[in-house]
Amino acid sequence: MAQFRAFVVRLPSGECYWTVIDERYQPVPEADDFLLHLRLGRDCAESTTEAYARSLALFLQWCSSTGRGWAAAGAQLGRFMHWLGHYDPKGPEGVVGAEPVRRARRVNQVLAAVREFLKHAAAVGVIDQAALDPLFEVVEDWDLPPEVRGERGPRLRVKPRHRLDEPEREVVAASDEEVLGLVRACRNARDRFIVVGLWRAGLRRGELCGLRREDLHLVPDATRLGCGVTGAHLHVVRRANPNGASAKARRRRAVPADWLLVQAYDAYTLERDAHPAAAVARSDFVVVNLFREPVGVPLRPQALNELFAGLSRRAGLARPVHPHMLRHAMATSVVAAGGTLDELKELLGHAWLTSSEPYLHPSPERLRTAVERVASPRLPSREPGR
Repeated sequence: MAQFRAFVVRLPSGECYWTVIDERYQPVPEADDFLLHLRLGRDCAESTTEAYARSLALFLQWCSSTGRGWAAAGAQLGRFMHWLGHYDPKGPEGVVGAEPVRRARRVNQVLAAVREFLKHAAAVGVIDQAALDPLFEVVEDWDLPPEVRGERGPRLRVKPRHRLDEPEREVVAASDEEVLGLVRACRNARDRFIVVGLWRAGLRRGELCGLRREDLHLVPDATRLGCGVTGAHLHVVRRANPNGASAKARRRRAVPADWLLVQAYDAYTLERDAHPAAAVARSDFVVVNLFREPVGVPLRPQALNELFAGLSRRAGLARPVHPHMLRHAMATSVVAAGGTLDELKELLGHAWLTSSEPYLHPSPERLRTAVERVASPRLPSREPGR
């Protein structure tokens, strides 16, 4: 049985994308063509090709283990869904256990990647268009949100046939106490800037690690910098970066910076400027290696996971805090302070309002406060003798 896994490829231009290789380290031609198309033809981020490559490796692994050709496997995606939910690559080879090992959301993500792969194969003539018929069905669009459907009547649309029901997504945000614990656990100004930057600006890992010095306009008036945005702010710009960091959204956005973020950056700048290595001074990236080799190179997004794991242990937190939990904390705080859905959408860089809706769900503390604000009815006092 063939074995498949995701593998990163560096192009001569310096850009990277992920592909799928077999046990002989040979790329799967059809998968490689699709993933390269995502990176170059559709301007997807390196991290997007990584997610798709890992999903396609699972699909090709299932096809190999069951003796199916991938081109005709679309009609059997129901079987693949069951295998995907129970197959553990760390278990005995070819054995599917009774306990589920992947949640519904992960299964749906893999299915989405497989559908896009098969659609691409049909578009370039590798498989027949009829192979896509088992993947989709034509339905009316009554199930779409009103803001997407608008005031028009129902229309027909294509809907995937294979999908698991996902439980309502719970927003797991870091508490203020946890964030303060992380800040106290930092041993240098750079790490404090990373924590405060994720917390107060709501940035993703890739957005923070992809920041350049020219993106930070931490001054009251940036007109002399050629920027018309008022107040201290930073720009999130999508670029091809050597550290694999990338903004998720193609549209650039300006994020306001409060005094906590400005102070954290000032302290980090003093620490960085005092570093003797010339590579640190030359680097245009904001967040760079200062304390380990290679000094001066930009941090990779994955390094933030290691940093936060260490900070969580050092701070003695009851649970590990991940970088994305600080983004959730920022969004939750904006909503609690009265921020509207459109404001939250712009701050977080979401493409759709529906992506920001999970943050509108109030916490138990806010629900209790809302109930306690309701005045209690008072019964009229009874006169004596009655």
